[in-house]
Amino acid sequence: MDSLQLQHGNEGSKRIVAVHESPPPTDPGKHFDQKPGWRKFFSFVGPGFLVSMAYLDPGNMETDMQAGADHRYELLWVILIGLVFALIIQSLAANLGVTTGKHLAEVCRAEYPKYVIYCLWALAEVAVIAADIPEVIGTAFALNILFHIPLWAGVLCTGSSTLLLLGLQRYGVRKLELVVSILVLLMAACFFGEMSYVKPPAKDVLKGIFVPKLSGHSATGDAIALIGALVMPHNLFLHSALVLSRKVPNSVRGINDACRFFLIESGLALLVAFFINVAIISVTGAVCSATNLSQETSDNCNNITLNSASFLLKNVLGKSSSILYAVALLASGQSSAITGTYAGQFVMQGFLDLKMKIWLRNIVTRSIAITPSLIVSIIGGSSGAGQLIIIASMILSFELPFSLMPLLKFSSSASKMGPHKNSIYIIIVSWILGLGIIGINIYYLSTGFVGWLTNNSLPRVGNVFIGILVFPLMAAYILAVIYLMFRKDHAVTFKEPITFDPNAQVDMENGNPNPHHGDCIPHREDLADVTLPE
Repeated sequence: MDSLQLQHGNEGSKRIVAVHESPPPTDPGKHFDQKPGWRKFFSFVGPGFLVSMAYLDPGNMETDMQAGADHRYELLWVILIGLVFALIIQSLAANLGVTTGKHLAEVCRAEYPKYVIYCLWALAEVAVIAADIPEVIGTAFALNILFHIPLWAGVLCTGSSTLLLLGLQRYGVRKLELVVSILVLLMAACFFGEMSYVKPPAKDVLKGIFVPKLSGHSATGDAIALIGALVMPHNLFLHSALVLSRKVPNSVRGINDACRFFLIESGLALLVAFFINVAIISVTGAVCSATNLSQETSDNCNNITLNSASFLLKNVLGKSSSILYAVALLASGQSSAITGTYAGQFVMQGFLDLKMKIWLRNIVTRSIAITPSLIVSIIGGSSGAGQLIIIASMILSFELPFSLMPLLKFSSSASKMGPHKNSIYIIIVSWILGLGIIGINIYYLSTGFVGWLTNNSLPRVGNVFIGILVFPLMAAYILAVIYLMFRKDHAVTFKEPITFDPNAQVDMENGNPNPHHGDCIPHREDLADVTLPE
């Protein structure tokens, strides 16, 4: 390219000459920094919306509806605090993936001895199955309400439809993220439509969001259940893996930008999840607090399940409201089942490093996950399926420390995160939140077990044997949590950028990574695409 420059001659004369300039060298990584701010941000949008489905799954819907029926709008503030907690925890998972180039299960495999790895893998698989139970049963209930399909057949339909949607990965993970985002918006539209129909008092709703209050029977227990249902163990593995589908320069600036964008994106996704949760609680709160309720409606309000909620809304608001609820339940169950299956494949790949084709891994994970729901739906029907959801929520509460503890340790470790480790303030806040959530879940489990032990109809000898069996297991559980909390880290996963010339670090800080210098975190094609069989 030629440019005109002013040149001074020997005798003081001035002339204009043409100077040939070679164009600046193009760099494959330069696009990361040259995009306008909003375009750069949108290239990171997607993982947060997949992750947000864990806060909108059928199990959370059932907990929300019961809280609204029992306490109207009084516990909305618990949802707000819970999702702020969730945003902090999820951001730590995203930061771990961006900084190390590995997701949480892979970092665990690098850090712990083999026997600990196998134990953590088994627990994580159980958590994936437990998380999948409400999703599968919720979708089956929705299909039953909409098309009168038997519950067991709905479970089978859920498995096959999820695998078909996961086939979208063949065209890139962004397509799958788009489908789930559309399902989230569909769910929002259904519940906001019902909310506009019942018209809950805006003043009471805002008061419930911003004024903490616990009054009335079982308010504390319902608040604990709401908090415990929000942070899912499999979600931490999922989020740390999804962020690896984006290309990030391995420089301080590149990693910081990516972490900031993922934080903003997760915040927006969880804000949408918060509004949907508010709508769910507000709808059932308005319906169950109406005057002149029939005895059947009052009974449904006292014990809301995913199935009975449809009849409740149909009796009070009409058939169209029941259909809207079923569509929202279908969107919730199907999208959260997709993310649950997706998390399962990361867990299996990360802990065991299996050389299995990803489409086959999806089928294996999905088949294992739907088996308990299929058996219970055939044997126990709707009531058995409802009890299975309660059991699944208790399992998830039990499982949480075994993913949360490693995440808190790794994200605060210099050997794992280098200069990107948590600041002292984030360390304090995250550990307080993490230990608080774990304490809530342990309290929820222990009080539930002791209450069952004292109120069941078993002979005294039977209760003694159960106590002898369970209490040592609880002691082992507490010792395992202490081990994960205080064990010193050994493996080093953070790698300094490789620089072969003095300008390499400067280029990276300017957002211009050079792949020949090895200063880009590898793009994880195995986490972005799934190759289907020929």
